[in-house]
Amino acid sequence: MHRTTVTRWVREVVGLLAARAPRLDRALKKIARKGGGVVLLDGSLIRTRRCTGADNRSNYSGKHKCHGLLVIALTDDRGRLVWISAVRPGRTSEITACRHDKLTTHLRAAGLGAVADLGFVGLDDGAPDAGPAVITGYKAARNRPLTRGQKLSNKALASVRAPVEHGFAHLKNWRVLGKVPTNPGWATALVRALLVLTNREVAR
Repeated sequence: MHRTTVTRWVREVVGLLAARAPRLDRALKKIARKGGGVVLLDGSLIRTRRCTGADNRSNYSGKHKCHGLLVIALTDDRGRLVWISAVRPGRTSEITACRHDKLTTHLRAAGLGAVADLGFVGLDDGAPDAGPAVITGYKAARNRPLTRGQKLSNKALASVRAPVEHGFAHLKNWRVLGKVPTNPGWATALVRALLVLTNREVAR
C-alpha cells in the first residue's frame, strides 16, 4: 500500500476522532449538571522537533528553554480530561491562551470555578464583586514573604489540583506526541483525537 494513501487514512481518522472532542461550553455544562463545582486548569508544552528559520521562532518557549506547542486543558476533580484547547506556539503565555478562549466567561456562565497554579495568577479579571472564576495560590513578593496562612492555603490548593497532572500524564503516554510537527492545525486535531482515545482507555 502506498505511503500517501496510509497518510491520508490516518489524517481522516484523526479528523473524525477530533470532531468528537467536547467543546468548552458543553464540557463545563456537563460537569455542572452532574453537580460538580470546580474544574482543574493547567497548561503543558508539547515538545516538537527543532526547526530552523524565522517561522519557527514563535515555537520557542523561554520558560521551558525548548521548542514546542502550548496546550491548555481542563480536567474534573478526579483528573479526567474534559477539554483541550487549540494548540498554540510555544512562546504563548498560558494566560494569553486562556483569554483567547474566553475561559473565565465560560466558567461563570456554567457556574463553575477553576483551580490553577501560580502561572495563572492575574487571569481572572472579573468585576470586584463577582466571585472568583479562577482560584490560584499566593505569590511571594521580594519584600513581602508569605504568611503562615498563605503557605497553608497554597499547600491545600496544591493537593486539590494534583489530579490534573495525572490527566496530562495519561495524554502524554501516547508515543505519537513525541513526533508532533510544528503545524498547529494538525497538532490541534491530533491532541483532541488523543483526548477522545484517552478517555475511552481510562473509562475501561
